[in-house]
Amino acid sequence: MSGVWRFKNGVVRLVENPAGEQSSTMKRKALLHTPTNEVIRSYSSLERKLGGLGWERYYEDPELLQFHKPTSIDLISLPLHFARFKSIHMYDIVLKNRDFFRVVDL
Repeated sequence: MSGVWRFKNGVVRLVENPAGEQSSTMKRKALLHTPTNEVIRSYSSLERKLGGLGWERYYEDPELLQFHKPTSIDLISLPLHFARFKSIHMYDIVLKNRDFFRVVDL
């Protein structure tokens, strides 16, 4: 018997495929550039927005897309393919650029 035990509405039950159940209830997230109200849909768009904020591309690791700001020690590391761009990466960008980005539900 494998799975995850869930507690909901006072009832405990075993969910055998928690990923399948979550996908129907989870909302998709998107990164929003707040000054232009534009949803980021590609790395080229993101790179333009970050470049305008003083972030520079960092080519140290060929497996990652990385940006750094010369005036700070911050580093943004993203997966090489945009399809693997997840909410954790979005929140990292928001944390380092609070006034310019936010994460929204689609």
